[in-house]
Amino acid sequence: MPVPTFSGYRRLTKTHRLSAAGVAAAGAAALAFAVVPGSAEAEQAPKAQALSAKPVAEQHAGSVGKIEKDSLTQQSAEAAKKAQAAKAKAEAERQKKAAAEMAKKKAQFAAEAKEKAAKAKAAKERAAKEAANRSKARAAVAPKQYPNNLDGWIREAMDIMKKHDIPGSYEGIHRNIIRESAGDPNAINNWDINAQNGVPSIGLLQVIKPTFDEYHVEGTKNSQYDPVANIVAACNYAADRYGSMDNVDSAY
Repeated sequence: MPVPTFSGYRRLTKTHRLSAAGVAAAGAAALAFAVVPGSAEAEQAPKAQALSAKPVAEQHAGSVGKIEKDSLTQQSAEAAKKAQAAKAKAEAERQKKAAAEMAKKKAQFAAEAKEKAAKAKAAKERAAKEAANRSKARAAVAPKQYPNNLDGWIREAMDIMKKHDIPGSYEGIHRNIIRESAGDPNAINNWDINAQNGVPSIGLLQVIKPTFDEYHVEGTKNSQYDPVANIVAACNYAADRYGSMDNVDSAY
């Protein structure tokens, strides 16, 4: 049944009033009991509250500490991971740089080796060229050497004859020398008409003094007994009278 109201307020029934009074009395008694000095319950209450609050505080502190510890552990792990990554990156860069330096040194070494080889080749070619030039210069300056025998005498005489346009072959010269003196540059004829006239035939090609003097070639020795001078003068005379020593087959 609804509670009657007056001026907007609900009117309490007798039962409600008794219940409210009981609650108020019980509350006052509890309050009086709590503040009475010297009461054992009053003294034990704060301790009990402290004891009951301590495990909660410790539990709370433990939870906070664990969270902080876990957070620090995670931060430490992340820092270690970052440090390891930075170290790996630095090592990779170092290795890359070292590889680049090695490649640079290899390229430089190859270039230096190539340059050195080129210089050595150029020096070798230059030395060979200089040696060839020296040999050519010596050949141009040094007189040609001939053996001191009949073959050498004929060849030297023919070189001089070539310079003075005097004809005559090796065979023609050699053939007439063998007939006239048997290859003896000191041969002399003391019995023929020339000898009787006081101008004996002398040398390899048996040339008399007047003929030798007239047909002597400059640059050779002025002696009938010199084998080269004797051959050149005789061939010069034969060329003038017979066209060439090759055309002489008997006493001339």
